Amino acid sequence: MISHDAFPVEPWQVRETELDFDLLDESESLFALSNGHIGLRGNLDEGEPHGMPGTYLNSFYEIRPLPYAEAGYGYPEAGQTVVDVTNGKIMRLLVDDEPFDVRYGELIDHERVLDLRAGTLTRCAHWRSPAGRQVKVRSTRLVSLVQRGVAAIEYVVEAMDEFVRVTVQSELVANEDQPETSDDPRVAAALKTPLEAITHENTDTSAVLVHRTRGSALMMAAAMDHEVEVPGRVEVHTDSRDDLARTTVICGLRPGQQLRIVKYLAYGWSSLRSRPALRDQVAAALTGARYVGWQGLLDAQREYLDEYWDCADVEVDGDPDIQQAVRFGLFHVLQASARAERRAIPGKGLTGTGYDGHAFWDTEGFVLPVLTYTKPNAAADALRWRASTLDLARERAAQLDLEGAAFPWRTIRGEECSAYWPAGTAAWHVNADIAMAFDRYRTVTGDDSLEEECGLAVLVDTARLWISIGHHDRHGVWHLDGVTGPDEYTAVVRDNVFTNLMAAHNLRVAADACTRRPEAAREMGVTTEETAAWREAAASAHIPYDEELGVHQQCEGFTTLAEWEFTDNTSYPLLLNEPYVRLYPAQVIKQADLVLAMQWQSHAFTDEQKARNVDYYERRTTRDSSLSACTQAVMCAEVGHLELAHDYTFEAALIDLRDLHHNTRDGLHMASLAGAWTALVAGFGGLRDDEGVLSLDPHLPDAFSRLRFRLCWRGFRLTVNAEHDEVTYTLRDGPDGELTIRHAGEELQVFTAEPTTVAVRRRKPLLPAPPQPPGREPLRRRLTGEV
Repeated sequence: MISHDAFPVEPWQVRETELDFDLLDESESLFALSNGHIGLRGNLDEGEPHGMPGTYLNSFYEIRPLPYAEAGYGYPEAGQTVVDVTNGKIMRLLVDDEPFDVRYGELIDHERVLDLRAGTLTRCAHWRSPAGRQVKVRSTRLVSLVQRGVAAIEYVVEAMDEFVRVTVQSELVANEDQPETSDDPRVAAALKTPLEAITHENTDTSAVLVHRTRGSALMMAAAMDHEVEVPGRVEVHTDSRDDLARTTVICGLRPGQQLRIVKYLAYGWSSLRSRPALRDQVAAALTGARYVGWQGLLDAQREYLDEYWDCADVEVDGDPDIQQAVRFGLFHVLQASARAERRAIPGKGLTGTGYDGHAFWDTEGFVLPVLTYTKPNAAADALRWRASTLDLARERAAQLDLEGAAFPWRTIRGEECSAYWPAGTAAWHVNADIAMAFDRYRTVTGDDSLEEECGLAVLVDTARLWISIGHHDRHGVWHLDGVTGPDEYTAVVRDNVFTNLMAAHNLRVAADACTRRPEAAREMGVTTEETAAWREAAASAHIPYDEELGVHQQCEGFTTLAEWEFTDNTSYPLLLNEPYVRLYPAQVIKQADLVLAMQWQSHAFTDEQKARNVDYYERRTTRDSSLSACTQAVMCAEVGHLELAHDYTFEAALIDLRDLHHNTRDGLHMASLAGAWTALVAGFGGLRDDEGVLSLDPHLPDAFSRLRFRLCWRGFRLTVNAEHDEVTYTLRDGPDGELTIRHAGEELQVFTAEPTTVAVRRRKPLLPAPPQPPGREPLRRRLTGEV
C-alpha cells in the first residue's frame, strides 16, 4: 500500500519525495501522461529500472487468440490487446563513461511531481557516480492536450563540483522486452515482438520509425527531433535502424554549466493510410511542435487546463486526502479522453495494459457522466466512437439470432473480446448503458445534433435488441431471461432489476427520439406499431419485489437464495478464492447492482424502498469490484448514512493513490477515479438527472465544512457551494440569464444577476447504518488512523 510518507497529500499535485524501487510499477501508472491519443507511462527517463515500459496509442492493438477449453456457438474467436508501441521517452545519460543509473552510485536526492494544473511530470535528481562525479538532472515531460500527435521532454543536465563529459542518448525504441503477463504461450508469442519494421530514416537531429502490427495490420509512425543548448562545443549526430533510432549529444560541462535538450515527439497510426502519408503526418506534427516551441507547448497546456478546471474543479474543505484525489481523478479522466476523438476510452485509459486496453460499460456508465457535465465535447466524441461500431454490433446481434445491435462487453475496435459468456455476452445491460449515455448527453447539454448525427440509430437498434431478447408472459408481464446485471457473482438470471429498469428506459427514450425525428425514424423502418410495442414493454417490465422482507430482489428469487457463509469464506476477492458454482447460487454480491439501479433510475423507488434496499444489500456486497464504492457512497448519502458515504468516497477516490486494490501497477481505474467525482457531486451534492431535470439536494458529512463544484447544463455554467446549513447556487453565464433547477425536490429559479442561497433540507436516516460483510468494512478510518 502506498503511504503518505512517499506521496505527501497536496491539493494540486502528486509528489514523490523519494524513489522506492518497490513502488516503481505503481508510480509509473500514477505519473502516466496522456491526451487520449498518446499515452506515456511514468517510466524513468533512462528507461531502467522499470516495472513495465509503456507507450500506447489509443485503439492501436494486436490480435491474439482467445483460449477455450470448450468453445460454443457465438463465442468470439479472437481478442484484441493494446500494444506497447515505439518508446520515445528514453534519455540515457553518461557522466564521463558511467551511465546514470539510480541503482548505482549515490542518489542524493530524487523527486517527481505530477502538476495537475500545468499538465506536466517533472523530475529532479541529484546523483553522485561511483567515481564521485556529481550532476543534477531535471526533466519535464508533457503530452500535449492541444497538439494531438505531440509529446515533448525538456532534459537538463548540470555539472556540480568539477568538470564532466556528458553524453546523452535520446532514443526511439520499438519491440521492448515486456514482463510476462499471461500463462498462455500463444498470447505471449503474439505480443512478444508485435511490431514489424517497415522503414526508418534520419537527419542530424531527427528520426522516424514506421512499423506495422503482424496480425491486425495497423501501421504506426513515431518521430523525434531535438533542440540542443549548451555553452561551448557540442556534437550531435543521429543514426537509425529497424527498431532503434538514436540521437547522441556529447559535450563538456564545467561546474554550474548546463546542457539543455528539448526532445519533440510525434505519433500517428492508421489502418488505411500509406507509409508516406504516416511519415509525413508525424513530420508535420514535429514541425508544428517546433514552431510553437517548448514554452509555447507549456503555455498552451496550462491554458487548456485552466479552462478545464474552471468548469470541472471540485473543492472539498475538511478532507485533504479526498481533495487531492478527486483532482487527480478528474485530471486522469481528462487525459484519457481529451483528444481521443472517436476512439474508445479504455478502462485503464492509456496508463497500462490492464484489461488488455479494453473499453467496457465503465465508459458510458461512469466516465461519461463526468465528462458530460465538465467537458461535453469529449463526451460527444466518445459517443461518436461507440456509434461508429454500430455495424459491428449489428453483426454480433445477427450472429446471435437477435434483432438490432448487441454492443460488446469488452473491446478495442468494436468486436466482442470477452471469452466468458456469463459475465460478458449475458451482460446485455451494456446496450442500455450506452443508450442512457446518449440520452443524458442530449438532456444535459441541450444539444440535439448528436442524436441526429448518430444517436437515433443507436437508440433504435438497442431498443430492437431488447424486444428481441424479452418476452411477455401469459399475464402480459414483460421479462428478460438469461441476463447478468452489474453483479457478476449472480449470473444468467431472470429479471435482474437493474437490467429491466435500464432496458425500459432504453425503450422509452428510443420511442421519444423517434417521435422527435419521425422522418429519420421512418427511414430506419420504425413504425408507430413498433414504438408502441417499445412503450408497452417498458411499462410492463417486471420488477421483482419481496413483500415479506420489504425489499426489491436483485433478480427474481434472489432473496430466497442461500446466504453466503461469511464466517468461513472471507478471502477477498472471492472470485479468486471461491468457485463460481458456489457464488452463483448464493446471496453474495461482487458490486453494487440493485443499489446502482436506485442511483441511475432514482425516480423508480420511494425513499423508504431506497433505505430498506441499501440496508439489505450493504450486508451482502463484498466490493470485489472497483466500480462499487462510488455507487455505495451515492446511495448511502441519499438515505442519510453520511459518514458511511464518506468512507466509500475515500475508497473510490484513493483507489490508485493508495493502491487499495493492489493492481495499480497494471494501470489506473478510470471508472473509480471518475466515481470520486460522482460520490461527491451525486452523493453529497445530490445530483440527479434521470427525469430530465437538473436536480440537486446537498448534504455534507461531519468532516466536510464545504463542498464546492461546477457543472455545465444546457449552455449554463453553474457553481454549487454547499455548507451544512445552506447552499448557494451561482449561475455564471448562460443563454437566458435564468435557469430552473430542482432543489430538495422543489423548483428553484437561479439567475446570472446574483447568487441564490437556500437552506439545506435536513435528512434523517430511516434506518441505522448497516454493517458490511466481515473484512469488508470501509478502509478510510483504518488508513487515516481514526477510531
